[in-house]
Amino acid sequence: MSGQGFNPFQMAQQQFDAVAEKLGLEQAVRDLLRWPEREYQFNIPIRMDDGTYRVFRGFRVQHNDARGPAKGGIRFHPQETLDTVRALAMWMTWKTAVVDIPLGGGKGGVVCDPHNLSMREQEQICRGWVRQIVRNIGPYQDVPAPDVMTTSQHMIWMLDEYEKITGIKAPGVITGKPIGLGGSLGRTEATGYGVVYTIREALKYLGLDITKTSASFQGFGNVSQYALQLYNQLGGTSIAVSTWNHKEQKSFTFRKKNGIQFDELITITNKFGEIDKDKAQELGYEILPGNAWLEEEVDILVPAAIENQINKDTVSLIKPTVKIIAEGANGPTTPEADEVLKARNIHVIPDFLANAGGVTCSYFEQVQSNTNYYWTKEEVLSKLDQKMTSAYLSVLELANKEGVYMRDAAYMISISRVSEAVKLRGWV
Repeated sequence: MSGQGFNPFQMAQQQFDAVAEKLGLEQAVRDLLRWPEREYQFNIPIRMDDGTYRVFRGFRVQHNDARGPAKGGIRFHPQETLDTVRALAMWMTWKTAVVDIPLGGGKGGVVCDPHNLSMREQEQICRGWVRQIVRNIGPYQDVPAPDVMTTSQHMIWMLDEYEKITGIKAPGVITGKPIGLGGSLGRTEATGYGVVYTIREALKYLGLDITKTSASFQGFGNVSQYALQLYNQLGGTSIAVSTWNHKEQKSFTFRKKNGIQFDELITITNKFGEIDKDKAQELGYEILPGNAWLEEEVDILVPAAIENQINKDTVSLIKPTVKIIAEGANGPTTPEADEVLKARNIHVIPDFLANAGGVTCSYFEQVQSNTNYYWTKEEVLSKLDQKMTSAYLSVLELANKEGVYMRDAAYMISISRVSEAVKLRGWV
């Protein structure tokens, strides 16, 4: 899923070990937190549309629930691996802790490619996933959500199956649901908007006027779409966007030097966030190689696709103009690349802080679903802005006080909060 020989879980452990050392954590706490508490792997047999049967592999990993129910998305991906899910579950633990919401970290997945499955087949996978894990998820236990290639439609099928089996109405068991069926207003925009709230604060800190800045984005799925939209609304100029092309099985960068218009680009984008190459050319976009987004002379880079994108081989492509990297994706930067970015004094807003808007809004949805009372979109987004801003400022303050890299500061806050919780509970 993330390049040959790259293991996201080893990277997550490596990042954890370095900070555990800095914090002087006891060995038992380290042993507890560097591995997930529970892991589930299971088969999901499905009757396909042509009458044949196929078996899909499903996962759920609960990394830590000392601070509250496990929380995390379910992704459908043909190269899904247990190690990817483990890494993402671990990052979710730190993500919920850094924004200080009472949840833990979980993640799920199914090895499948929705591009090649009908909606009925996808529904069967969703229901089959729930049947295998129904005893181990719940509104106060573990709360899944959408992730790569899953949507609110997948979530409502899962919720429906959970309610059928348990015989209770439990809208709080899953977030990212459709509006009107327990979903929260503002949830769709939340992750992308959260990224831009932290960019806005970083620009203030660096003394830069957002209207005089430019940005380049990797990916044009949910996160990148709303990040680009809000960044443009605040006066920034988006120059380039790269997306995967399923037909050609490679990615391309779409560039417009005088600025990308969100409303125009979204009209030629499919539900998987893939931009139509021919139509883009007609609209005056330059079509460049997949990595070109990284080589733009911009102020801000927003990797918002998949992990392992800024690594020891690609970090040298980053131009001297770049002042901020805001990680909309999970794990886009490897520890080797981090060393280079540190030396170049680039202000990195780490993934589990920058993209925590999604889980924060999922938490708001869970609270609303559990109390059966719903807020307006303005309320949701203003609560989100507050949470993201205060989390960013806490990390920034610690980074400056201790003279450490932003990623290390974010980890120090998260790991301290989680280790305190496991100690107070008497687990170690």
